[in-house]
Amino acid sequence: MRGMPCGRAGSPASVRLARGGRDGDNRPVMAAFRVHLSVASLLGAAYGSAGAVGLHLDWGPVFLGAGLTGLGGVMPDLDSDSGIPVRELFGLAAVVVPLMLVRRLHHLGLTPEQILAILAGVYILVRYVVSFFFKRWTVHRGMFHSIPAMLIAGLLIYLSEHHGDLITRLYLSGGVMIGFLSHLILDELYSVDFMGHTLRLNKYAGTAVKLWSPSWPATLLTYAILAALTLVAVQEFQR
Repeated sequence: MRGMPCGRAGSPASVRLARGGRDGDNRPVMAAFRVHLSVASLLGAAYGSAGAVGLHLDWGPVFLGAGLTGLGGVMPDLDSDSGIPVRELFGLAAVVVPLMLVRRLHHLGLTPEQILAILAGVYILVRYVVSFFFKRWTVHRGMFHSIPAMLIAGLLIYLSEHHGDLITRLYLSGGVMIGFLSHLILDELYSVDFMGHTLRLNKYAGTAVKLWSPSWPATLLTYAILAALTLVAVQEFQR
């Protein structure tokens, strides 16, 4: 899903920006990967504690919710041009996605061997096929950095937790969306120069917390995916 390009993939400028680049005055223009990971980890710890104390959830959903919050905090950087964080993220996603599908596959009545075969296929699909096309079809700060993308992430988690109780499904999907939103907000905060007598915005302001991108095909595709997932979620809720 293409949006606003931020330099040629693999170029020193694009890699620098993906790591939390700096402008001509040596000020950071966007939050670095480590900043996102640190903030999301703190949010995950707080979210897990809230699930345990406030919702009285079992330790399984609590730790899973905390982990999904941390994962959501770095998820938007899947469209980054930087090499190592993207490889790590897709490697992690290739493990998490199959695990989230286990409950749904179990309720389909599949044998353990069939489930293992499908999980292996999903791992290969995400790790190599999806990552291959994702790197070529997306640009940094495109529609993957947007509010609709955050909602899509939450719906995917909600739908993957098949036959789980409603509170747990909402808790897990809420965790990944909170982490995702923290990433978008941090990117916007880093686009504001608070030093000096007046506030200044760099050219990346408004490219994270947004509802659409300059690319209408990317915007329409994002909303089409969001609408389809919303329809499936509503149908499952009404059953």
